[in-house]
Amino acid sequence: MVELSVGGAAPDFTLARDGGGTVRLSALRGRKVVLFFYPKADTPGCTLESKDFSCLADAFAAADTELIGISADPVKKQDRFKTKYDLALTLASDETHAMLETYGVWTQKSMFGRKYMGIERTTVLINRDGRIARVWPKVTVEGHAQEVLDAAKAL
Repeated sequence: MVELSVGGAAPDFTLARDGGGTVRLSALRGRKVVLFFYPKADTPGCTLESKDFSCLADAFAAADTELIGISADPVKKQDRFKTKYDLALTLASDETHAMLETYGVWTQKSMFGRKYMGIERTTVLINRDGRIARVWPKVTVEGHAQEVLDAAKAL
């Protein structure tokens, strides 16, 4: 696991994406990138977060910022999720958890006393040079997408 620190290099990755194909971070160099990690497609909090980012997709594009939502869900589930809510952003899948572990978001969680591994809702803003500009750990969904957009515009 790499310690994500502001100013540090964002670890490169290649992941399967919705609609087929892959998304590679290094291929986006020269643009700002928002990676938002969410626990599970088509659950209430993840749906709200994805819809909020999607509603602001045009504003992110105007700020020269690519939006990528990432979960451990299979690509087919991501495809259904994107279609169901008409999401205007890229959804990537890391079923192996390798990239999620590298970014430190695959963590032990607990619900009703049961421990399990899952994604900690986190957002990372990467600048045009591939360096981490900001990290939002343990995200609260309400108002978050707008806060990230404001930070992207300020870069």
